[in-house]
Amino acid sequence: MTLQLFGHPFSSYTQKVLIALWADDTPFEYRILEQDYPENFAELKRHWPFAQFPLLLDDGRPFVESTPIIEHLQAEHGGVHRWIPDGGIGRRVRFLDRFFDLRVMSNMQQSVANALRPEEHRDPYGVARSLEQLRMAYDWLEENLGDGPWAVGEEFTLADCAAAPSLFYADWVEEIGHERPRLTAYRKTLLAHPTVARAVDEGRPYRHYFPLGAPDRD
Repeated sequence: MTLQLFGHPFSSYTQKVLIALWADDTPFEYRILEQDYPENFAELKRHWPFAQFPLLLDDGRPFVESTPIIEHLQAEHGGVHRWIPDGGIGRRVRFLDRFFDLRVMSNMQQSVANALRPEEHRDPYGVARSLEQLRMAYDWLEENLGDGPWAVGEEFTLADCAAAPSLFYADWVEEIGHERPRLTAYRKTLLAHPTVARAVDEGRPYRHYFPLGAPDRD
């Protein structure tokens, strides 16, 4: 087995990479980072001292961060999907990938991180600001999503790999709401995609990890 993925089923960025791997039927060994597998944590930290995940090993060579991992998969283990197309479409895909990671997921994670802090170190102002930014991101997406079923037209791309876990978890923190019908419909379309649905299902047993309380839906 040449590919090994270190990650956790409930991790948004792990899911982002899993969606691409599964969609292309790329064979890999899944090194799950759970307490029952301390050797996986030790191996992860040996390759990446920050111990953040996902991490991909390709014949022992490490690749970190979800977007570069998917770029590497396209370049060296390409399947049926062109995750980053050429030309202007590809540039739009790259932009939206960054938008979902930085404007949606990062703002959502502020609320989660705050809930994990000791009471005396919590930051209600920072949370309020991040939720304001998240609503702004929702509004921008509502106005700027394309007309196709996916983020950029008819093809399922890197942008959708990023959007799926971002919107899935962000809606738990701050509901998208009926006043944003295009974005609501897009999230629903994403969750119906077979590999996204698989990622959601494989993360389901770990919902008790969500510090704000996972809603009884999705």
